Amino acid sequence: MEEKGLGRRINAVRKCRGFTSERLSELCNINATYLRQIEGGTKMPSLPVFINICNALKISPDYLLRDALEDNEVSKIRELSELWESTSPDRQEIAAAMIRAVLELENN
Repeated sequence: MEEKGLGRRINAVRKCRGFTSERLSELCNINATYLRQIEGGTKMPSLPVFINICNALKISPDYLLRDALEDNEVSKIRELSELWESTSPDRQEIAAAMIRAVLELENN
């Protein structure tokens, strides 16, 4: 797994949320030095610590692990969701009609 990518993402989200490393480490019940080592890519968090980080930052694990994960259903759904949200309501109606048509063909 790419520790540096994981650490960089944790660091970026932490700063975006306005947390200091000390505050995030408190929320995760870990030492601030350990958190800085995770963010620097020299340490890999245990699963419980990783879960605490995700919960404290209110971020999905797949976002933090995107360098290590292969494409999967969740990533495809998120990609479609982002496309959906970035288009106009008129185009959303057209896309929905197209999806319905494909699924109806599949069901028949």
